Amino acid sequence: MDERVTTSQDLAETVPVAVRDLTKVYGTVTAVDHITFSLKPRTTVALLGGNGAGKTTTIAMLLGLVVPTSGEVRVFGADMARSRYQAAQRINFQSPYVDLPMRLTVRQNLTVYAGLYGVANAEERIAFLAHDLQIASLLDRATGKLSAGQKTRVGLAKALLNAPELLLLDEPTASLDPDTADWVRQKLKEYAQDRRATILFASHNMAEVERLADRVILLDSGRILEDEAPRALIKTYGRETLEEVFLDVVRGRARRLERDEVPQAREAS
Repeated sequence: MDERVTTSQDLAETVPVAVRDLTKVYGTVTAVDHITFSLKPRTTVALLGGNGAGKTTTIAMLLGLVVPTSGEVRVFGADMARSRYQAAQRINFQSPYVDLPMRLTVRQNLTVYAGLYGVANAEERIAFLAHDLQIASLLDRATGKLSAGQKTRVGLAKALLNAPELLLLDEPTASLDPDTADWVRQKLKEYAQDRRATILFASHNMAEVERLADRVILLDSGRILEDEAPRALIKTYGRETLEEVFLDVVRGRARRLERDEVPQAREAS
């Protein structure tokens, strides 16, 4: 009888994300302040917080694009600060704030990225995604000539080229009209279900978070303030919607900043 012992290393490699005491300091500004969390396989988790809460910096460290000041990020067991290429083919990223090369056609961009991700049968994969994401008619157009909604669909195609097990998204529906945004959310939901993928996304759209997320990590000033399911978070704050919770957190922070600034202003006068 063949018996296999599950080691701690085997277990670590099945965990999509494990973050421990993660900190990032820029000069005198602490963007991310000693946060710890992990993601279970096949879950969709939202990073929520106001501007400057640390969402984008956290995602950048998860991708291995920004080196932490201290702490550790492991993706499928790989230390992303030192050996991110060990996990590179299992993850991908999409953001409307990161443009693909504008002069290349959509097809050229997707072909280049398919090569970078080591995608087998790249032409077939691009054709499949072009049909599924309704960008077949855009393949031979310059990427810089596309509308915001078209660029978002192309960016999503780029992010799905390697069929990632972990998909990281930064404001995936920013600047989109309601119909296009709804279409993108549905595609993300279908992808998570069909591929049994894990998704971590940052968003300011509370309806989007309530629709997609199994869990919300609420950041404030670089720290984790709450970590709960959306409905549990709403109940914790005694509110009707996640938007009301978000406003409580952001305005509460603004009031704290005002209180801190008043004594300083008096001392200066």
